[in-house]
Amino acid sequence: MAMTRSTPFLPARLNIPTVLTAGFRFFFLSAGLFSVFAMFAWTVWLGVHAAGGTFVSAPMSMAPHLWHAHEMMFGYTVAVIAGFFVTAVPNWTGTKEAGAVFVTVSGTVWVAGRLAVWFSASLDPLLVAAIDLAFIPILSTAVLGRLARKSQARNMVFLGLLTALFTGNLMMHLEWTGWTGDGAAAGVRLGIFTSAAMIAIIGGRVVPAFTRNALLRAGHEGPLPRSRLWLDRAGILFSLLAALACLPLVPPVLLGGLSVVAGLLALFRLVGWKGWATYRDPILWILHAAFFLLGSGYLAYGLSVLTGALPETAALHVLSAGAIGSMTLAMMTRASLGHAGRALKVSPPIVCAYAAVIAAGLLRAFATPLFGYFETMLLSGGLWTLGFALFILVYFPILTTPRKAK
Repeated sequence: MAMTRSTPFLPARLNIPTVLTAGFRFFFLSAGLFSVFAMFAWTVWLGVHAAGGTFVSAPMSMAPHLWHAHEMMFGYTVAVIAGFFVTAVPNWTGTKEAGAVFVTVSGTVWVAGRLAVWFSASLDPLLVAAIDLAFIPILSTAVLGRLARKSQARNMVFLGLLTALFTGNLMMHLEWTGWTGDGAAAGVRLGIFTSAAMIAIIGGRVVPAFTRNALLRAGHEGPLPRSRLWLDRAGILFSLLAALACLPLVPPVLLGGLSVVAGLLALFRLVGWKGWATYRDPILWILHAAFFLLGSGYLAYGLSVLTGALPETAALHVLSAGAIGSMTLAMMTRASLGHAGRALKVSPPIVCAYAAVIAAGLLRAFATPLFGYFETMLLSGGLWTLGFALFILVYFPILTTPRKAK
């Protein structure tokens, strides 16, 4: 007798958790949760040292500040990038979105990477590297498979940027395995500038488009956002060149000069997008604020290298905690609402989250001379943790329950 769906041996329907049914659900939720954990752990470590204490041992094998940098870049940020690409690329190409199997497998690999790095003091460094490095190739395969089915020449740049992210992560692991003497700091820098280049490209598409659409819906009568093709191309080119200049053997002065030009171009692009008309709509102004921090971060880093006016680490945090932090939060809050069938309006707690993350980045970059190192780090880390805790509080039910019917 043939089996039917009612046969006890074949369940009528697999009970798949909603959070595993779409990439944005799993990776955005995981990124938010991990961001809270990682920043809280880093802040606790700093707080103990600020109080004059010390830890007898740590679960990770690398210096805590390198663990912090690695996990915020190749843990948190890469998870947001994964959630974005797994959701956006099918929309770009008209292909089927990745299903629960891919989300579950790739998500498990990402989680395994976080556990391997956290417990790296107890594991072979080659095993840690193999587990942690596996995620980006898996993500790249899914992206390539969909881009290859359609003519998506301009989007192939993202495969190159994913390769650069993988390279930055690899550089860190090569130092931790003892194969190179000094690659971790350069690997973090490459990850930050590669992520910044993604913002220059994707932000340059969505910020003016979302702003134009919102102003048209609101009946705006003044000039609408305008992008100039030559300016967009120049801004993207110099952001890509700045990322390439993070590779070993490139003179720092070249990276500094490229950063200044990339920063100026980003700010010139932003002027044409009419950000001042979005002040009443937080889900829009956060995008403009993040892009402003991108341009400012490039400028801060370039001036840091060329003039020494700002410590390099502080300048990097304008790009990382400032631009990357605020843009990833902005994209997660907006994309989650849109793909979950919710209205594109954020609640007051999310507005507070936007402000907290922006303040965290600015304080980390500029407030040390005013408040002192530990005080600044603890305040900045606390604000960041608050911002993403608010994101989890508001978006957990959105990301874990089915899409609302229209």
